[in-house]
Amino acid sequence: MSPTPTMKAKLGKNVFKPGKEKHIIIRPGFEKDPRLKAALYVCPAGLYSENSKGEVELDIDGCLECGTCRIACGTEVLDWNYPVGGVGVQFRFG
Repeated sequence: MSPTPTMKAKLGKNVFKPGKEKHIIIRPGFEKDPRLKAALYVCPAGLYSENSKGEVELDIDGCLECGTCRIACGTEVLDWNYPVGGVGVQFRFG
């Protein structure tokens, strides 16, 4: 029996096609907002990180477009939209 693939291995099969514009941005001035810290823990793709200044940074490459960060942080903190057609995540489960 073969071992069950890890979540990281499953996510590694997906393809992410970046668009010209980011579909998620941290609204200017909210980089240190406490509500944004929730994204550090809830994003299933692990796209949020905290820098040495205590600011939350976002790298959208690999975004699953699930909307978890939008729900956890709120629309005041994040500007979140679905990517335009033809870009974003393409799920490949093998």
